[in-house]
Amino acid sequence: MKNSIYLSIICLVFAACGSGGGDDPDPVTPPAANTAPTVPVLTLPADNKLCLDNNVSFQWNTSTDAQNDAIVYQVQVAKDNAFSHIMVTLDNSSLTTSPLALDKNTAYYWRVRAIDSKGLASAYSSAFKFYTTGEAVLNHLPFAPELTAPSINALISSSSGKLEWNASDVDTFDTLTYDVYFGTANPPTEKVSESTSSKSFEVALQPTTQYFWRIVVKDNNGGETVGQVWKFKTN
Repeated sequence: MKNSIYLSIICLVFAACGSGGGDDPDPVTPPAANTAPTVPVLTLPADNKLCLDNNVSFQWNTSTDAQNDAIVYQVQVAKDNAFSHIMVTLDNSSLTTSPLALDKNTAYYWRVRAIDSKGLASAYSSAFKFYTTGEAVLNHLPFAPELTAPSINALISSSSGKLEWNASDVDTFDTLTYDVYFGTANPPTEKVSESTSSKSFEVALQPTTQYFWRIVVKDNNGGETVGQVWKFKTN
C-alpha cells in the first residue's frame, strides 16, 4: 500500500513539471529597427551643365526604403558649393520638381536627400553644379573649386602636406589657373602660389598647428571664382 502511494506521488510530480513547461509563451521577435532610405542619385541638370533656360527642373533616381516606408525628397539649391548660402529649399514628393525660375548667368549647386514617413533622412547626395546662361554672355565664371585632400578637419602627422583640389568651367575651351592661399590666419591671406596650372601644392607644416587654405580659380578670359576656406590640423 505504501509503495503504491509513493508511486502515485512521484507520478503527480512529473506530471506537474511536464505541464508547466508547456505554458511558456513563444518568444516575441522585436520589430526591425528603422533605417534611412538610400541616398538619391542626381540626373538632371547634369554636373557641369550649361542651362540655356533659367527655368530649371531637377530630376534624380528614386530612393528605396528597407521598411517600404513612403519617401519624400528635399532639394537644396545654393550659390556656393558649401551650401552655406542656400537660395531655395524644396520639399517635394515627386521625382521631378516643377520648373524653378533662377537668376541668369549664375552658377548654382544642388543636392537632394530622401526622408521616410518616420522622419529618418538619408545623407545628401553628391552635389551637382550648373550654370544658367545670360543674354549675350561671352564668358562664364569657373565653378567654385572642390576639395580633394586633405579632408576638412583632417589630422596630419607629418612635416609636409599636399593640398589637392579640382575645378571646372562650362566654357570647356577656357584654360584654368589657380592662386593658392595658405597659412594660420582665417581666412588665409598669404598667397603661396600664383597662376599655377597644377591642381596640387606642397606645403611645409609645423606640429600642433591649425592651418587654413583656399583656392581662387581663374580662366583665361578674366573670370575668377574665390573658393571657400578649408582647414586641417597637425599633431
